Amino acid sequence: MVSRAERGPVADWFWTIDRFFLAAFILLMGIGFMLSFAASPAVAERLNLDSFHFVKRHALFLVPAIATMVAISFLSPRQVRRTAAILLILSLAAMVLALFFGIEVKGARRWLSIGSLSIQPSEFMKPAFVVICAWLFSEHARQPEIPGNLFAILLYGIVAALLVAQPDLGQTILVTAVWGGMFFMAGMPWIWIILLGSVALGGFAVAYYMFDHVAGRVDRFLTGEGDTFQVDTAREAIIRGDWFGKGPGEGVVKRIIPDSHTDFIFSVAAEEFGIIFCMIIVAVFAFVVLRGLNHAFKERNDFTRFAVAGLVLLIGTQSMINVGVNLELLPAKGMTLPLISYGGSSMTAICVTAGFILALTRHRPEKRATERSLFRSGMVAPAE
Repeated sequence: MVSRAERGPVADWFWTIDRFFLAAFILLMGIGFMLSFAASPAVAERLNLDSFHFVKRHALFLVPAIATMVAISFLSPRQVRRTAAILLILSLAAMVLALFFGIEVKGARRWLSIGSLSIQPSEFMKPAFVVICAWLFSEHARQPEIPGNLFAILLYGIVAALLVAQPDLGQTILVTAVWGGMFFMAGMPWIWIILLGSVALGGFAVAYYMFDHVAGRVDRFLTGEGDTFQVDTAREAIIRGDWFGKGPGEGVVKRIIPDSHTDFIFSVAAEEFGIIFCMIIVAVFAFVVLRGLNHAFKERNDFTRFAVAGLVLLIGTQSMINVGVNLELLPAKGMTLPLISYGGSSMTAICVTAGFILALTRHRPEKRATERSLFRSGMVAPAE
């Protein structure tokens, strides 16, 4: 056990970290690893691989992902900004490379092949993008003469353009929703709300008419006609699971749906472990979002407030989209369930997001001492 009297970096980390956040992230990863035993063997057998091929790879991904999360959680807010800036530059460059040299899957170029690994740069772009936009919004709030909001808009335009070029409309919608929420927190003027809302609607209309797969998914969702096999099967699996599930290994959906270990792992969980188990998963995600927003509400530093809110919204919105697709409440979209679905890039990138959250929500005694000193001098109001 680490003593409070110790003053080493590990002891400081242990006593200053938000252990509720840490427990929630570890719990989600544990659930994901458990569900990989339920969902992935059937997929591996269809591909003529060893039954536990994806289970072993999932375990292999967990080790560097957890190490990344813990390492990032040691960073100070300034180091978080610098790390995010480097990660954003590298990921944007990799996204450009993917357009020309990436692996093409179903008409999309989103992955770069490095040896035996396939990396999706856009996954790592998202947390870095959120942190840098939070910094830009906070700089504008601190000094209005700094065009931070304008730079954030330009950065969003670059990111959205690269995502559309891949094309990846689902990630574009996710990034837009999170960025819009942060901009709103930063005091977005009503004229910008109207303008950007109109642009978003216009962009959706353009995507509908320009991309056949987007139009097909929206039409199938609205009319129920066409190839709705995966989403229909996923919804039926959730209904068959009832409250307590059919039991581990007794599910059928994992043997039918190709993406049962990634996009539709929520349906596998519902069929084998029941709706109550799925409600627990949703509750953990809700806890992460609400606790993060509570931290942001109490935080005096604009950068930390915007960054924490944006990062938990990123996790919450992505999980909402995945669950919504499984419940057939949203049009089908290939998006993983954070920290639970199989996928090295997704898991590591979400652990980067979790690491940023842990780093920014750490209790920092030196920060409190500075605030109290400034309060005594009459320069700031007392912290709550």
